[in-house]
Amino acid sequence: MKIDPNSSANLSAQIAKAIRDSIVSGDLIIDERLPSEAELADYFQVSRPTVREALKRLAAQSLIRTQRGATGGAFVNRLSFKEAYADQVTTSTLLLSMNEVSFDTACEARYALERACAPLSAKRRTADQLATMRTEIFRQSQPSLTDEAYCASDVAFHRALVDGADNPVLSYQLAGAVEAMQPLMNMITFTTRSRGIMVCLHSSIADAIENGDGAEAVECLHNLEAETRKIAADVFAARAASK
Repeated sequence: MKIDPNSSANLSAQIAKAIRDSIVSGDLIIDERLPSEAELADYFQVSRPTVREALKRLAAQSLIRTQRGATGGAFVNRLSFKEAYADQVTTSTLLLSMNEVSFDTACEARYALERACAPLSAKRRTADQLATMRTEIFRQSQPSLTDEAYCASDVAFHRALVDGADNPVLSYQLAGAVEAMQPLMNMITFTTRSRGIMVCLHSSIADAIENGDGAEAVECLHNLEAETRKIAADVFAARAASK
């Protein structure tokens, strides 16, 4: 593990990266105890507060955990997909908002990714995941459901579809697509979409998943994408006309 004291990069960031790289490469293994703050400070030739800041950075990324007591210290943590899920959503949301990703780009990416999951979900979904989809469809059909609650239900429906693929890597990768891109799309389309049409489209997807028909599920997602794009086009046209 090395750092460049002459680099303009923050020393604590360099130390955190050096330790992170050692964890990724396998030089530091799960549950291994890291050297003490004093030992790390001596190794990197920096102050203990600098090392402490580096360890805080690693802890914030869930790469290490700290334990108190005589046998305590900093240990390499086992990062789970579940723990990283929230970070993926946050990062995706920030990327979309800061880079002003267009509706068409977000729509294309989200549905392409979700269609990749559909055939797997048709084969592997659990009864609970299908029940979640049906429950959310029922919620969406209730006239008293607020727009905010409808959008949350929409996300939950598609989250169940993705998780039905029973592939944690896909679920993690699609966290941003479902829970970051979809709310962005909902903000644009919720004012003019027909809930009745959306319920029918969601029902057709759930039916295909229940019947184990992956090809039909993919086709239903194509139909949902087409309807979503149509609604967005109408919204953008109305905005342009009002200017």
